[in-house]
Amino acid sequence: MSDPSPVIDDLREESEELDRLVAGLEPERWALPTPAAGWTVAHQIGHLAWTDHRAWTAVTDPDGFRALVEQALASPYSYVDDGAEEYARAEPAALLARWREGRAALEKALREAPDGARFPWFGPPMSAASVATARLMETWAHAQDVADTLGVSRTPTARLRHIAWLGVRTRDFAHGVHGLTPPADPFRVELIAPDGGEVWAYGPEDAPQRVTGPALDFCLLVTQRAHRADLALTADGPDADRWLDIAQAFAGPPGGGREPKGEGAR
Repeated sequence: MSDPSPVIDDLREESEELDRLVAGLEPERWALPTPAAGWTVAHQIGHLAWTDHRAWTAVTDPDGFRALVEQALASPYSYVDDGAEEYARAEPAALLARWREGRAALEKALREAPDGARFPWFGPPMSAASVATARLMETWAHAQDVADTLGVSRTPTARLRHIAWLGVRTRDFAHGVHGLTPPADPFRVELIAPDGGEVWAYGPEDAPQRVTGPALDFCLLVTQRAHRADLALTADGPDADRWLDIAQAFAGPPGGGREPKGEGAR
């Protein structure tokens, strides 16, 4: 059984990076609109705090989590937005404190989880490492929205490896939420690490279909933070090409994605 500590450590670092972006913001800047339609900076942080609480419930109270699943099934297309809206109503200082407390509680629960335990989620049950990976992916993605709003350029780190892995693992899920049959054979995915000195490779080396490009661009794609036309990703094969149009590493209905910026679009 793999040790979840490394990804939990990386989740903490990813959260702290976003925390530094918003901690010094004037209250009025929490109301700035972000690239996510209808969401302000407060909505972005509120969503993370809201989802952290649900992840904490899944880890510490599986029976209680089932009631949350029923709520989600009752309003699948508004459940997430409603949660972000509820949390975003708080004053910025209170919201920031709530997010900090919630993510600390989740980290503690994940570190104390029994070896081999699996926890319910809105998709298949997950291990502690998988929960941490999913939270890291979301934290990074929503931090990107905040950074874009504030005009901040972030330096990509090796923590993207977790998101890239999740993006590859969710290939078949992405097809399923679009009502498509997943390809029968695996793809080869080769991604250039942020430092440029390593290639992160997934899937059989001799796979007839493949995806190549920068790891950062792949992570932006699977979190739907950038349009494919604005990214330097190459697909070799019709099924791999279709995947890049629908890739989605997050749970829930198909995401709407982002419009192409146009400048330098490929």
